[in-house]
Amino acid sequence: MDFQQFGSISTLHRLRTDNTPQLEQELKAFRHRRPVALVLPALASEMDGPALGAIVEQLRGVRYLEEIVLALDRSDAASFRRARKFFAGIKTDLRILWVHGPRVQKVLKSFSKADLDIGPEGKGRTAWLAFGFVLAQRRCRVIALHDCDILTYERDLLARLVYPVANPRQAYEFAKGYYPRYTTQFHGRVMRLFVTPLINALQRILGHHPLLEYYSSFRYALAGEFALTTDLMRNLRFPSDWGLEVGVLAEVYRHASAKHVCQVGILGNYDHKHQPLSPRDRTKGLQRMAADIAKSLFRILAQEGLMLASGHFKTLEAAYLRAAQDAIQQYHDDARINGLDFDRHLEEVAVETFLAALIYAAGEFEKDPLGAPMIPSWARVEAALPDLGGALLTAVEADNS
Repeated sequence: MDFQQFGSISTLHRLRTDNTPQLEQELKAFRHRRPVALVLPALASEMDGPALGAIVEQLRGVRYLEEIVLALDRSDAASFRRARKFFAGIKTDLRILWVHGPRVQKVLKSFSKADLDIGPEGKGRTAWLAFGFVLAQRRCRVIALHDCDILTYERDLLARLVYPVANPRQAYEFAKGYYPRYTTQFHGRVMRLFVTPLINALQRILGHHPLLEYYSSFRYALAGEFALTTDLMRNLRFPSDWGLEVGVLAEVYRHASAKHVCQVGILGNYDHKHQPLSPRDRTKGLQRMAADIAKSLFRILAQEGLMLASGHFKTLEAAYLRAAQDAIQQYHDDARINGLDFDRHLEEVAVETFLAALIYAAGEFEKDPLGAPMIPSWARVEAALPDLGGALLTAVEADNS
């Protein structure tokens, strides 16, 4: 049976697909006690892609959200105006946070004046800025986030994602989405051929540790979809690189009890744009993503007091390679029984690429165990710059007026 509970967090399975109307009715009833904001980090170019239009069409039928915040990145004035038309017809109150607009850029300059490093441009900083806007409004008690490139988007994804946190009769402060990823073949190479074997190898080398058990409890730790309370969000720091998802999970681990954390099945199948492997260039694609994830994970473990020395990394590289090669055989057998395509050579190339990323990440960690500072929590921003939230509100409202 697929509904047993394993690990240190609760798993809320997707066993029925016909109860979305019931969930949405309950969420409408919860709205006055737990109003929900949806944050959509998007690139202007995604308005030309195949996914965002279908997502907007689905959101037009949603009635339980208090607000939608579109965090629009890499956009000029024409893209901003186009976005306003693109999202027309959505009944929910919508604000577009124009990241590169002159008003928001002026607000961003305040951080450097207060010696607060908010990291380089990217999804992490864009989402963090939108969260700050929602917090400054003080309208909502729950924030949900999902990407704008989901090709298989359905309305029940959002309802199932927010339900555990928005339901006042449940005590969850954080919900992480999970789903299978396949078409005619398995996808999700970084998760199944890198992160999971790496966590398994770390557990074998370092022994039992609550944080490693916590990570291993998530079926899809790299999923970009989550919902959480505004109280929890206010205290979280954010990575600004590809280590975003594992970094957020670590921050949740620090600030919330495991019994208040869950993962929830949100789709029967998930597909979005696929990053290239980039085996010959560690600055691009999945090789860069794997290196950023490994560096983030090493620094998180070091902060927990776990010793990571050169000898550990040599053993880890061998243990990871063995675990990843075993995983290839397991996925081969799984693909065969389900009639899916499976290219063992490409899977082996992926593992070799991820091993190179792991070796590089280990060297970078040894040179600089602290790494780049994380984007500060909004609690710290509010302490350092008490007026910034109001300035951000004013900038966004002026852009949207």
